[in-house]
Amino acid sequence: MKTLETWFQEYAVSHQNKTNIAIHFICVPAIFFSVVGLIMSIPSGFLASIIPGENPFIENWAFVVALLILLFYVRLSVKMALQILVFVAFCIIANYYISQYAPLWMVSVIIFVVAWIGQFYGHHLEGKKPSAAQDLQFLLIGPAWVIQKMFGKK
Repeated sequence: MKTLETWFQEYAVSHQNKTNIAIHFICVPAIFFSVVGLIMSIPSGFLASIIPGENPFIENWAFVVALLILLFYVRLSVKMALQILVFVAFCIIANYYISQYAPLWMVSVIIFVVAWIGQFYGHHLEGKKPSAAQDLQFLLIGPAWVIQKMFGKK
């Protein structure tokens, strides 16, 4: 099993261009946020029927998927898992409030498409394919890499 540091080193190979890195700081969280929104758009009546009380922040499929994804991060680093947990909580809460004013699936699709256009443009500037083309697990490493770059030791 690769360590988090090994994942970051491999991810960094195709993320050297300063503009591409800046684009990633915006687009990677936006993609993650939009995927949370898309998953929250899946009808969750079943979850509401098995979870006692009423709590829209946990009665959705994004919460369930987040628990599974957090297992991936815990294997790599408890500290990173906690940082991702904070970001996931923000995504769920913000997407919930967006859903009160607009169709969440539509907002999420727009964010997703625009952010991926940004990602591909950044990789065009970099001259290298996105890491996810090599291994889909990099889709989970990207958010951790951004968090580490923004909040990790300098």
